[in-house]
Amino acid sequence: MSALDAAMIAAHDRHDQAGLIQLYTQAADEANDLDAACFYLTHAYVFALEAGAREAALLRARLMEHGREE
Repeated sequence: MSALDAAMIAAHDRHDQAGLIQLYTQAADEANDLDAACFYLTHAYVFALEAGAREAALLRARLMEHGREE
């Protein structure tokens, strides 16, 4: 398991919304293909929406760039 995976699991266990947004965004940035990147971006976006975080707009824009959000 990678350090990023372990950090994601720990953030889930702590219900750390801000951490989850950051970690899933990081995973998207480090993903090896577009589908994987958009998978992680979608999760980051959902966590941002749930938390009312300002990152939601940027995450939505990134998903829209790839035709994953309208």
